[in-house]
Amino acid sequence: MSAVIAFPPCNLPATALRAEVRAFIAQEKPPATHYTQSSREFSRKLGARGWIGMTWPARWGGAERTTLERYVVVEELIAAGAPIFYHWVADRQSGPLLLRFGTDDQRGMFLAAIARGECGFAIGLSEPNAGSDLAAITTRAVRTDGGWRITGTKIWTSNAHIAEFMILLCRSSPRGADRRHGFTQFIVDLRSSGIRVYPIMNMAGQREFNEVVLDGVFVPDALVLGPVDQGWKQLISELALERSGPDRFLSALELCRRFIAEVGNGPTDAEAALIGRMAAHLWTLRHMSASVAGMLQDKSPELEATIVKDLGTRFEQDIVEACRMLRPAPARGSPYADALTDAMLYMPRVTIQGGTPQILRNAMARELGLR
Repeated sequence: MSAVIAFPPCNLPATALRAEVRAFIAQEKPPATHYTQSSREFSRKLGARGWIGMTWPARWGGAERTTLERYVVVEELIAAGAPIFYHWVADRQSGPLLLRFGTDDQRGMFLAAIARGECGFAIGLSEPNAGSDLAAITTRAVRTDGGWRITGTKIWTSNAHIAEFMILLCRSSPRGADRRHGFTQFIVDLRSSGIRVYPIMNMAGQREFNEVVLDGVFVPDALVLGPVDQGWKQLISELALERSGPDRFLSALELCRRFIAEVGNGPTDAEAALIGRMAAHLWTLRHMSASVAGMLQDKSPELEATIVKDLGTRFEQDIVEACRMLRPAPARGSPYADALTDAMLYMPRVTIQGGTPQILRNAMARELGLR
């Protein structure tokens, strides 16, 4: 039977909270930043306000707020270009993964530090010869006395050069008839012996991605995350957290703003149509994304999150191309030209982060019973 797709209406709460976040950003945000940049100091200030780990239990350092209150905070930070990437992965998915599948010892070791903005995580998924087909990864974990030895290479690993830890997916049993069986997730200290982290510079000359090489890295049994060989189910629940947030459609927001300002009060018909399309798509994607945030309170909406990610990627890339065609600008020299240049250099990354369009659509087809 085909799955049912629904994005129930969701009223974002706490107007006072939104105003509080905006006032904080106005006072504390460094100038000329983007949410994919990092500031440990800014992360610590957010942690002091209780705005990291917002939905987590107080026992583990959280604030016990709702998923929609967290959405309000995250939306404001991303829209303002606040430098939140040091703690972003840990807050968005590593912490929730630990809450759901970790041991109490693991939760005590990491969650409060994450919530204080003092502990960063990276995601160890993609590999050079596997890409977004995670069932094809070949990094191996082999049992040894007191733990595991891990050997392999991860690529496109955001934050690995600044994070302290990484949640790593690797094969722990030989591949059988079910290619998704036999994977385990490990909590890996990125300062461990046998780890080398190499930069992958993006087209803007910034270092966000990395290649991480693991050569017989020892991970103790205490840092195995969840049951051995059952990591695939954990991964799927994790991707629902990664794919549905406002970061999946707000990366081009600054370009949208600058395009509207550049056009001014006398747009051509084509420019007016583009502005209307941008507004309609942003409003729709925001509704869908907030709806998924509301669902996360009670379940793991993988299908809906995947749809948000795919539509958000397409929207952001379409906006860059449409702006470039209607209002070409010199490489640099004005706020609009700078925003367009930055977006053109930045947008290729959105195709691979969280899964390529081909992988996403395959996943949707399976969920909908179309293949």
